[in-house]
Amino acid sequence: MKRISIDDLIRESKASDYSEQYCYIRNKIEACQIKPVKNSPLNGKTPALHTRYWLIEPEPDYTAQVEELQYKLSPSIRTDYYLNHLDVYQKERKWVWLLSQYFKNQQQKNPEPVSLNERSFQIWGREKFLQREQGKKILAHCGVSWEQLFVYTTTEPLAYYSAVRQSPQTVLILENKDTFYSMRKYLLRGAKKMFGEEIGTVIYGAGKGILRSFSDFRFCVEPHINDPGNRILYFGDLDYEGIGIYERLYELFCAEHEIVPFVGAYEAMLQKAGTYGTDFLPEMSKKQNQNIFGQFYQYFSGEMKAKMKEILKAGKYIPQEILNIWDMYGGAHAI
Repeated sequence: MKRISIDDLIRESKASDYSEQYCYIRNKIEACQIKPVKNSPLNGKTPALHTRYWLIEPEPDYTAQVEELQYKLSPSIRTDYYLNHLDVYQKERKWVWLLSQYFKNQQQKNPEPVSLNERSFQIWGREKFLQREQGKKILAHCGVSWEQLFVYTTTEPLAYYSAVRQSPQTVLILENKDTFYSMRKYLLRGAKKMFGEEIGTVIYGAGKGILRSFSDFRFCVEPHINDPGNRILYFGDLDYEGIGIYERLYELFCAEHEIVPFVGAYEAMLQKAGTYGTDFLPEMSKKQNQNIFGQFYQYFSGEMKAKMKEILKAGKYIPQEILNIWDMYGGAHAI
């Protein structure tokens, strides 16, 4: 509450006689518009008055807001939170009404999904309202989920190269940039097979970034890459992080696409690493999460699986960059 002095109240009364000033202040006290600050001194007059007062704000009338919440909003909006927090509804009413209008005007039961920022602008006229402003809070207060808005988030676009555009085809996801460029160059030269597989498209995954990008995979790529008949391979570093990326991709997309390790490429990695010896291989970071489920290993022979586990147990790893374009040609051509 705000405080006001007796001098301010006297000026407000516009009365010159003390008895009139006294009556004015007493009337405001009895009308519950002000109340004395008890520890403030008296003014030394008869009858005495305190020299400071609390201003009492009147209780707001929320009758109209209750009627709106009960009868006028879209049924898609839950009103229980606002009925228990009418002061919050008063502040957020503008945004809630715009959301209600969106639901009321929605012609189709299953509209075409649009990006988060596009839907945000469509509803509130502010493209960043859902990401950076009050949007998340408004949705929570309204009991509205992201799914009800039919939105998708836009991650950084996937970098990919398609040597062929027909489907079905084999799509190869690569963890690292250098290997992506080498394999892209190899396909651009007209080659089709690498390590025993005919590859139609290579995709640069950017390490763990592929997990974010693939959540919107169907919006990021052309139809021939997203064809349900496509075979999808994954090839990354042979370390716990690379295996973990594959296993998380498998969990995310096993219902839509079977994603399998590129066995031929891993076999080439192991063969080439064998020519260098385990001691030559780089040390694996001790910060890597070693909790893998074993899904990765099921595609390899017992011998290959044993070699992989032996390298990892020794604290070593094989980077993708052990292979280059020469290895794709079977060592027969220089880069």
